[in-house]
Amino acid sequence: MELMKRTKIVDALKKTDFGEDICIKGWVRTRRGNKNVSFIELNDGSSVHNIQIVADNNKLGIEFLKPITTGACIGVTGKLTQSLGKGQSVEIQAEDIVIYGTADPETYPLQKKEHTMEFLREIAHLRPRTNTFGAVFRIRHHMAMAIHTFFHERGFYYFHTPIITGSDCEGAGQLFQVTTLNLSDLPKAENGCIDYSNDFFGKQTGLTVSGQLEGELGALALGAIYTFGPTFRAENSNTPRHLSEFWMIEPEVAFNELEDNMQLAEDFVKYCVRWALDNCKDDLEFLNNRYDAELIDRLKFVVENDFVRLTYTEGIKILEDAMAKGQKFEFPVGWGIDLQSEHERYLVEKHFKKPVILTDYPKDIKAFYMKLNDDGKTVRAMDVLFPKIGEIIGGSQREDNYEKLKARAKEMEVPDK
Repeated sequence: MELMKRTKIVDALKKTDFGEDICIKGWVRTRRGNKNVSFIELNDGSSVHNIQIVADNNKLGIEFLKPITTGACIGVTGKLTQSLGKGQSVEIQAEDIVIYGTADPETYPLQKKEHTMEFLREIAHLRPRTNTFGAVFRIRHHMAMAIHTFFHERGFYYFHTPIITGSDCEGAGQLFQVTTLNLSDLPKAENGCIDYSNDFFGKQTGLTVSGQLEGELGALALGAIYTFGPTFRAENSNTPRHLSEFWMIEPEVAFNELEDNMQLAEDFVKYCVRWALDNCKDDLEFLNNRYDAELIDRLKFVVENDFVRLTYTEGIKILEDAMAKGQKFEFPVGWGIDLQSEHERYLVEKHFKKPVILTDYPKDIKAFYMKLNDDGKTVRAMDVLFPKIGEIIGGSQREDNYEKLKARAKEMEVPDK
């Protein structure tokens, strides 16, 4: 058996050379049958779908097959045959089975039943074997491939920025601190603050909240770069919208104006969604059927329609008109506010019913480096608002007038060093 090359289940399910020998390996999802035959559902992580193994109890031995329960790890060689069963096109008539590892059915927690996310958090070492997490991880892999391919095809350079940094990126998020000092005996300076002079870097450092600063330097040398790596935020907020660790994409392009940024963002989102529709069909169908019956239709709608583009001021007017007609919001609406998720989702899901790119925000709610518009009140910022999410991309055209940049930094009390 070990001499035969293993075939992944995702490939075995597509094969049509019935009668040929095949070798597959994986983890048992279920085993059922009668005194004559056993039906084993096997999965190896390459697909959300299992392949059925038909085992002759008399040939292989009932006692030998007994340990093959949910969670067991096995290898199977046999003949690939056309399946007569519903929902499957192929199956394997087992000729030999090797048991690599068993799972006690009394204690193995992933039995054939629904499991809550709360329960799966308690068995984090096993949850990647579930259909839900397997689908998410495979889609995540494809999104990483799509991201790199999109930017590479457009002449961007993949730019690696520091993970340990002394910059808080203008307060983009709370830093997780990194230190080699003895936490039980921290040295203090004369002013009572911690003395970092003898720390590894000689100053206070933390895990990055953004690679933007270094990315801007890269763009001013290479023209167009993108960062794609781990980002950390020490925000103790237990909501689905806040993560302590995630991967963020940050393109930086020299000479881009706001219109260029908007087109890049729209093209990027559509490219990634199209990649998922083309390469993750089975996983998307599983998530569509299990969690969100409108998922695939919504993704198709995104790639088939242009994004709406409107200014912040126009967006506020739409929200105010909606309130005048009886629409209720938890948070107030008025020019100058920082839009909440409920406001963004109203524009996307109820008013326009498609993704929206909102531009030209009030300068007082945006960073000092965003280019000031001629009105002196708004800046050339943009946010992409997405159905079921709200803001999914944020960006801006940078201020290229040094005197204006210094004045805005002073106005917002950004220190020189």
